[in-house]
Amino acid sequence: MQKFFSSRKLVIVIVCLIISFGMMTLSVAIRNKQNTPPIIQQFGNDIVGFADRIVATPMNGIDHGFVSVKNLLNTYQENQQLKSKVDQLTQTQVKDQVLERENKQLKRQLNVGNTLTGYQKINAAVITRTPSSWASQVIINKGQAAGVKKDMPVIAGPGLIGTIAEVNKTNSKVVLVSNTAENSNRFAIQIVGKDGKVVNGIITSYDSQSNRIVMGNITSKAKLSKGNRVTTSGLGGVIPKGIYVGTVSKVAQDDYGLAKKVYIKPAANLNDIEVVSIAVKD
Repeated sequence: MQKFFSSRKLVIVIVCLIISFGMMTLSVAIRNKQNTPPIIQQFGNDIVGFADRIVATPMNGIDHGFVSVKNLLNTYQENQQLKSKVDQLTQTQVKDQVLERENKQLKRQLNVGNTLTGYQKINAAVITRTPSSWASQVIINKGQAAGVKKDMPVIAGPGLIGTIAEVNKTNSKVVLVSNTAENSNRFAIQIVGKDGKVVNGIITSYDSQSNRIVMGNITSKAKLSKGNRVTTSGLGGVIPKGIYVGTVSKVAQDDYGLAKKVYIKPAANLNDIEVVSIAVKD
C-alpha cells in the first residue's frame, strides 16, 4: 500500500514538471510571436520595476548626496587654498609698496635721481597675431596716445617677450625675442652667478628648435650654472634694469670655440600671449 502511494506521488511530481515546462514553452512561444508580453507577465514586470524604483531611488539619492558632499569639501579646500594665496599676494604687494616708499626716501636723502631700475607700466592687450608671423611679432592695442615709444620693452606674465618696433596712434607692433632676424632683440642682459659675479652680454639670436634665447658677446669668464637668473642690465640706455628674462639652460662655446654662448629658457610663455605690459622708464 505504501509503495502504491509512493509511485502515485512520483507520477504527480512528473506530471507537474511536464505541465510547468509546457507552460514555460508556451509562454516563450507567445512572447516571441507578440510585440508585448502576456498580461500576467506584464503585471509581474510592472511589480518588479516598481520595486526596483522603490529601492533605487533612495540609493541614488544617497549616492548623489555623497558626491555632493565630496564636491563641497573639495570646493572648500580649494577656496581655502585660494584665500591663502590671496593673503600671500596682499602681503607681497604691501611689502613692495613699503620698499618702494623706502627706496624713494633713500633717493631723496642721497640726492639720487632716476636709476636704471625705475619704470612704470602701460598695460595692453594683443589684438593681432597671424600664423605667418606667429614667432616674430604681435600687435597690441596701445600706441602714441598712451605714451608708447619705439624700443620700449614688453613684458607678458613673469618675463620679457620683446620690444616695441613700430608705434601708431592707437596700436603698436611688438617684435618678439623669438624673432630670428639678425637686427632684432639685441638688448643688454646680465646674469648673476652663484659666486655673486655679474656676467654681461646681449641677446644675439633665438634657437627655435630648443625654444631658447641665445646670449652672446659675454664680457666675463665667471662660471655660470643651469638655473641662474637672467635679467635686463639697463646698459642699453632704453630698457630698464632688472626685468626678468629667464633662466640659464645651457652654457656652450660658439661655432669657433673662442667665446661662450648661453642658452636661456624664457620666463614667459611665448606661445600664449594675450595681455602685456610696456615698461616706461621713470
